[in-house]
Amino acid sequence: MPRANLLRQRLLALFLFALFAFFSPIATRFEGVSNAFGIPALYLYLFGSWALVIGLAAWICSRSRE
Repeated sequence: MPRANLLRQRLLALFLFALFAFFSPIATRFEGVSNAFGIPALYLYLFGSWALVIGLAAWICSRSRE
């Protein structure tokens, strides 16, 4: 049971991190930034953050099985 609580706490912390990353003034800072490699910086930020959240969720869930 304590293992499940730790997993829930970690996933909740990841969820709050994702909320902050996607719905904060941080995301709007990339609107006016120029392109990087022909791709708008906002797209790079959003998809990079999304990939990071997915990777961290997979890592957290895989550690819980050990």
